[in-house]
Amino acid sequence: MSGFSSMFFELTFGFFILFLVTKFLGKSQINQITPFDFIAAVLLGELVGNALFDPNAGIPEIAFVVGLYAVLMYITEIVTQKYKGTRNLIEGSPSIVIYNGKLIRDTMKENKLDLNQLQHLLRAKDIFTLDEVEVGILEANGTISVLKKSDYQTPTRKDMKLSPQEVNIPITLVNDGEIIYDNLKEKNLTEVWLKGKLREQGYNDIEDIFYVEYSKDSELIVHPMTNRNHQKYDSK
Repeated sequence: MSGFSSMFFELTFGFFILFLVTKFLGKSQINQITPFDFIAAVLLGELVGNALFDPNAGIPEIAFVVGLYAVLMYITEIVTQKYKGTRNLIEGSPSIVIYNGKLIRDTMKENKLDLNQLQHLLRAKDIFTLDEVEVGILEANGTISVLKKSDYQTPTRKDMKLSPQEVNIPITLVNDGEIIYDNLKEKNLTEVWLKGKLREQGYNDIEDIFYVEYSKDSELIVHPMTNRNHQKYDSK
């Protein structure tokens, strides 16, 4: 029983300290993960896992491993920010794999990128033919950035010589039958106003509403609670 209790405390400690490390290192470590970051994360998981099942290792050893990892990663981030020359070595650099609509085969070969993988990356960008692509750049984290040919680019308001419009960010006012009062306050709105707008759309009870989205100068977007018993799928 003592073995299970020891594992419980060590795993709980490891969970929280890893959470603190991710907060400490910043969002870029997760959202913009590079091959180096991936290997470092796998190594950290392996070290923590081994510490959990090693009878001679406990909370101090886990704290040391995770702490040392956090310090090394933090130093790496500082070095790459201060010395630009180290960025390509540690983080990698983008590579142009399509230029002027033509595949750069040598660059693809250097990055171990075959045609099927490239097509998969393009489909993730809603591009289903290479004929639409003017420039394609393989980023350090393995994603691809694409500049479409002019014939396939979406026209902007500037292209159509239309006057600029204010950009409004939608905000959630009701989530799963509960009013988000902080969001109401942020937009200088009141519960009375919200309930009045909902009654105009035929909703009298907040608990009957799953989601409400608000955007300035627009009607509320309301999604009522759905009874799953009424949802049917006809496979014929």
